[in-house]
Amino acid sequence: MKTKVFLGLVLSVMVLPLSAQNYVVTPASANIEWHGEKVTGEHNGNIELKSGEFKVKNNKIASGTFIIDMASMTNIDIKDEGMRNKLMGHLKSDDFFGVETYPTSKLVVTKSTAFVDGVAEVTGNLTIKKNTHPVTFKVTKNGDKFTTSLVIDRTLYDVRYGSGKFFENLGDKTIYDDFDLKINFTATQQ
Repeated sequence: MKTKVFLGLVLSVMVLPLSAQNYVVTPASANIEWHGEKVTGEHNGNIELKSGEFKVKNNKIASGTFIIDMASMTNIDIKDEGMRNKLMGHLKSDDFFGVETYPTSKLVVTKSTAFVDGVAEVTGNLTIKKNTHPVTFKVTKNGDKFTTSLVIDRTLYDVRYGSGKFFENLGDKTIYDDFDLKINFTATQQ
């Protein structure tokens, strides 16, 4: 009898790490801040998360899907409402993110390293507009809170307006190709 109980405990301990924990992100808990630069200045703002869910297995993010609401993009550094609306209209136009045609962007997590001291390296496929490219970034976990930063080359996603890679003699009208995203959210285990 003791042998059966012992074997049952060993098997349950062996199976436990193999089961995945499902997490759901409450969009209201998420904060996505964008930051872009040009020769003559910089702009920043926020974008809302539409939905997010992921699985953790063996202390790794095994899979996940995050949908970003591109139509929610805002600017927070320009005080003049007319100038701010002009910038946001341009960023949402076909020159940049084509929000009317592509209202969402998507990150699909494909793998990660195990969390060590609360940090894991995550790889996934990021889709902006109709283009998908791999991205790798570090995620910090502190309890149910997760944070990360990504640097995205916008030209990979057919966002070429003002890029020195594609247009000559832009001078001080050049917009740098990389933009930054700082993301934090709370996830609830289901």
